[in-house]
Amino acid sequence: MKPAYWDDATQALGRADPVMRRLIRAVPGVHLVRRGDPLTTLARAIVGQQISVKAAQTIWGRFTAAARAGDGPLDARRLSRMRRDSLRRCGLSERKADYLRDLARHFASGALDPTAWPALDDEALIERLTDVNGIGRWTAEMFLIFHELRTDVFPIGDIGVQKAIAHHYNDGERLAGEALHAIAAPWRPWRSVATWYLWRSLDPVPVEY
Repeated sequence: MKPAYWDDATQALGRADPVMRRLIRAVPGVHLVRRGDPLTTLARAIVGQQISVKAAQTIWGRFTAAARAGDGPLDARRLSRMRRDSLRRCGLSERKADYLRDLARHFASGALDPTAWPALDDEALIERLTDVNGIGRWTAEMFLIFHELRTDVFPIGDIGVQKAIAHHYNDGERLAGEALHAIAAPWRPWRSVATWYLWRSLDPVPVEY
Protein backbone atom coordinates (compact mmCIF):
# COMPACT_ATOMS: atom_id res chain seq x y z
CA MET A 1 0.00 0.00 0.00
CA LYS A 2 1.23 3.47 -0.84
CA PRO A 3 2.22 5.57 2.20
CA ALA A 4 -0.46 8.16 2.96
CA TYR A 5 2.00 11.00 2.53
CA TRP A 6 3.47 9.86 -0.80
CA ASP A 7 1.51 12.02 -3.24
CA ASP A 8 1.92 15.15 -1.12
CA ALA A 9 5.64 14.44 -0.89
CA THR A 10 6.18 13.95 -4.62
CA GLN A 11 4.24 17.10 -5.45
CA ALA A 12 6.24 19.15 -2.95
CA LEU A 13 9.56 17.74 -4.15
CA GLY A 14 8.66 18.43 -7.76
CA ARG A 15 7.86 22.04 -6.96
CA ALA A 16 11.02 22.54 -4.91
CA ASP A 17 13.58 20.91 -7.22
CA PRO A 18 13.44 20.50 -11.01
CA VAL A 19 15.94 17.64 -10.91
CA MET A 20 13.81 15.77 -8.41
CA ARG A 21 10.74 16.47 -10.55
CA ARG A 22 12.46 14.77 -13.48
CA LEU A 23 13.47 11.75 -11.36
CA ILE A 24 9.93 11.33 -10.05
CA ARG A 25 8.40 11.51 -13.52
CA ALA A 26 10.87 8.91 -14.80
CA VAL A 27 9.34 6.13 -12.65
CA PRO A 28 5.57 6.71 -12.52
CA GLY A 29 3.34 4.38 -10.57
CA VAL A 30 5.93 3.04 -8.13
CA HIS A 31 6.35 3.85 -4.48
CA LEU A 32 7.82 2.62 -1.23
CA VAL A 33 6.04 -0.39 0.33
CA ARG A 34 6.33 -1.55 3.93
CA ARG A 35 6.55 -5.30 4.55
CA GLY A 36 7.02 -7.43 7.64
CA ASP A 37 6.92 -6.84 11.36
CA PRO A 38 9.72 -4.96 13.18
CA LEU A 39 11.53 -7.99 14.61
CA THR A 40 11.48 -9.88 11.31
CA THR A 41 12.60 -6.83 9.33
CA LEU A 42 15.58 -6.14 11.61
CA ALA A 43 16.53 -9.81 11.83
CA ARG A 44 16.54 -10.06 8.05
CA ALA A 45 18.77 -6.98 7.82
CA ILE A 46 21.29 -8.61 10.17
CA VAL A 47 21.23 -11.93 8.29
CA GLY A 48 21.89 -10.15 4.99
CA GLN A 49 24.88 -8.10 6.11
CA GLN A 50 27.98 -8.47 3.93
CA ILE A 51 26.80 -11.51 1.95
CA SER A 52 25.16 -11.95 -1.44
CA VAL A 53 21.42 -11.74 -1.86
CA LYS A 54 21.31 -15.42 -2.86
CA ALA A 55 23.28 -16.56 0.18
CA ALA A 56 21.20 -14.37 2.45
CA GLN A 57 17.96 -15.86 1.10
CA THR A 58 19.21 -19.41 1.68
CA ILE A 59 20.33 -18.70 5.23
CA TRP A 60 17.13 -16.77 5.98
CA GLY A 61 15.04 -19.75 4.94
CA ARG A 62 16.97 -22.07 7.25
CA PHE A 63 16.89 -19.55 10.07
CA THR A 64 13.15 -18.96 9.94
CA ALA A 65 12.48 -22.70 9.74
CA ALA A 66 14.46 -23.16 12.95
CA ALA A 67 13.35 -20.04 14.80
CA ARG A 68 9.62 -19.95 14.08
CA ALA A 69 6.95 -22.07 15.70
CA GLY A 70 5.07 -23.45 12.70
CA ASP A 71 3.99 -20.75 10.26
CA GLY A 72 3.81 -18.01 12.86
CA PRO A 73 5.97 -14.89 12.99
CA LEU A 74 9.32 -14.73 14.73
CA ASP A 75 8.92 -14.77 18.49
CA ALA A 76 11.42 -12.68 20.43
CA ARG A 77 11.42 -14.89 23.54
CA ARG A 78 11.85 -18.07 21.54
CA LEU A 79 14.69 -16.57 19.50
CA SER A 80 16.42 -15.17 22.58
CA ARG A 81 16.56 -18.68 24.08
CA MET A 82 17.98 -20.36 20.98
CA ARG A 83 21.44 -21.80 21.38
CA ARG A 84 24.25 -20.30 19.37
CA ASP A 85 25.02 -23.73 17.88
CA SER A 86 21.45 -24.03 16.59
CA LEU A 87 21.77 -20.69 14.83
CA ARG A 88 25.20 -21.55 13.47
CA ARG A 89 23.73 -24.68 11.83
CA CYS A 90 21.53 -22.36 9.76
CA GLY A 91 24.65 -20.95 8.14
CA LEU A 92 25.01 -17.90 10.37
CA SER A 93 28.38 -16.75 11.58
CA GLU A 94 29.00 -16.83 15.32
CA ARG A 95 28.83 -13.03 15.37
CA LYS A 96 25.50 -12.88 13.55
CA ALA A 97 24.06 -15.56 15.82
CA ASP A 98 24.95 -13.39 18.80
CA TYR A 99 23.54 -10.30 17.07
CA LEU A 100 20.21 -12.03 16.47
CA ARG A 101 19.96 -13.20 20.07
CA ASP A 102 20.77 -9.69 21.29
CA LEU A 103 18.08 -8.27 18.99
CA ALA A 104 15.56 -10.76 20.35
CA ARG A 105 16.47 -9.91 23.95
CA HIS A 106 15.89 -6.21 23.23
CA PHE A 107 12.38 -6.99 21.99
CA ALA A 108 11.61 -9.52 24.71
CA SER A 109 12.70 -7.16 27.50
CA GLY A 110 10.82 -4.18 26.09
CA ALA A 111 14.02 -2.21 25.45
CA LEU A 112 12.74 -2.14 21.86
CA ASP A 113 9.01 -1.50 22.10
CA PRO A 114 7.32 -0.61 18.80
CA THR A 115 4.34 0.90 20.60
CA ALA A 116 6.65 3.58 22.04
CA TRP A 117 8.29 4.51 18.73
CA PRO A 118 5.68 6.98 17.43
CA ALA A 119 6.55 9.27 20.34
CA LEU A 120 10.26 9.25 19.46
CA ASP A 121 11.89 11.53 16.94
CA ASP A 122 14.16 10.01 14.30
CA GLU A 123 17.41 10.41 16.21
CA ALA A 124 15.95 8.99 19.41
CA LEU A 125 14.69 5.92 17.56
CA ILE A 126 18.02 5.47 15.77
CA GLU A 127 19.73 5.59 19.17
CA ARG A 128 17.42 2.84 20.48
CA LEU A 129 18.02 0.66 17.45
CA THR A 130 21.80 1.06 17.40
CA ASP A 131 21.94 -0.14 21.01
CA VAL A 132 21.50 -3.60 19.50
CA ASN A 133 24.75 -5.33 18.60
CA GLY A 134 24.97 -5.59 14.81
CA ILE A 135 22.71 -2.64 14.02
CA GLY A 136 24.61 0.44 12.90
CA ARG A 137 23.33 3.80 11.83
CA TRP A 138 22.83 2.82 8.16
CA THR A 139 20.71 -0.21 9.07
CA ALA A 140 18.67 1.91 11.49
CA GLU A 141 18.12 4.56 8.82
CA MET A 142 16.96 1.93 6.32
CA PHE A 143 14.52 0.64 8.94
CA LEU A 144 13.15 4.12 9.55
CA ILE A 145 12.62 4.67 5.82
CA PHE A 146 11.31 1.27 4.77
CA HIS A 147 9.50 0.01 7.84
CA GLU A 148 8.60 2.98 9.99
CA LEU A 149 7.87 5.12 6.91
CA ARG A 150 9.54 8.14 8.49
CA THR A 151 9.39 10.99 5.99
CA ASP A 152 12.59 12.95 6.52
CA VAL A 153 15.49 10.53 6.90
CA PHE A 154 18.57 11.41 4.86
CA PRO A 155 21.16 8.59 4.91
CA ILE A 156 24.14 10.73 4.02
CA GLY A 157 26.56 7.81 4.35
CA ASP A 158 24.75 5.66 1.79
CA ILE A 159 26.91 5.03 -1.29
CA GLY A 160 23.91 4.98 -3.62
CA VAL A 161 22.72 8.38 -2.39
CA GLN A 162 26.20 9.84 -2.82
CA LYS A 163 26.54 8.38 -6.30
CA ALA A 164 23.11 9.58 -7.46
CA ILE A 165 23.63 13.11 -6.13
CA ALA A 166 27.03 13.27 -7.81
CA HIS A 167 25.49 12.18 -11.11
CA HIS A 168 22.45 14.42 -11.08
CA TYR A 169 23.75 17.49 -9.26
CA ASN A 170 27.53 17.72 -9.60
CA ASP A 171 28.72 16.38 -12.99
CA GLY A 172 29.63 13.01 -11.49
CA GLU A 173 31.91 14.35 -8.77
CA ARG A 174 31.20 13.01 -5.28
CA LEU A 175 30.24 15.46 -2.58
CA ALA A 176 30.33 15.04 1.19
CA GLY A 177 29.15 16.54 4.43
CA GLU A 178 27.70 20.01 4.27
CA ALA A 179 27.54 20.02 0.47
CA LEU A 180 25.21 17.01 0.52
CA HIS A 181 23.08 18.56 3.24
CA ALA A 182 22.83 21.78 1.24
CA ILE A 183 21.54 19.94 -1.83
CA ALA A 184 19.03 18.04 0.31
CA ALA A 185 17.78 21.09 2.20
CA PRO A 186 14.96 21.90 -0.29
CA TRP A 187 13.66 18.34 0.08
CA ARG A 188 12.65 18.77 3.73
CA PRO A 189 10.45 17.36 5.21
CA TRP A 190 10.44 14.66 2.53
CA ARG A 191 14.08 13.61 2.35
CA SER A 192 13.16 9.92 2.72
CA VAL A 193 11.08 10.14 -0.44
CA ALA A 194 13.78 12.05 -2.30
CA THR A 195 16.30 9.40 -1.24
CA TRP A 196 14.02 6.68 -2.57
CA TYR A 197 13.88 8.40 -5.97
CA LEU A 198 17.64 8.84 -6.01
CA TRP A 199 17.96 5.09 -5.58
CA ARG A 200 15.41 4.51 -8.34
CA SER A 201 17.49 6.68 -10.68
CA LEU A 202 20.30 4.13 -10.28
CA ASP A 203 18.09 1.04 -10.25
CA PRO A 204 14.44 1.34 -11.27
CA VAL A 205 13.54 -1.91 -9.47
CA PRO A 206 12.60 -1.03 -5.89
CA VAL A 207 14.65 -2.57 -3.12
CA GLU A 208 12.65 -4.07 -0.26
CA TYR A 209 13.82 -4.31 3.35
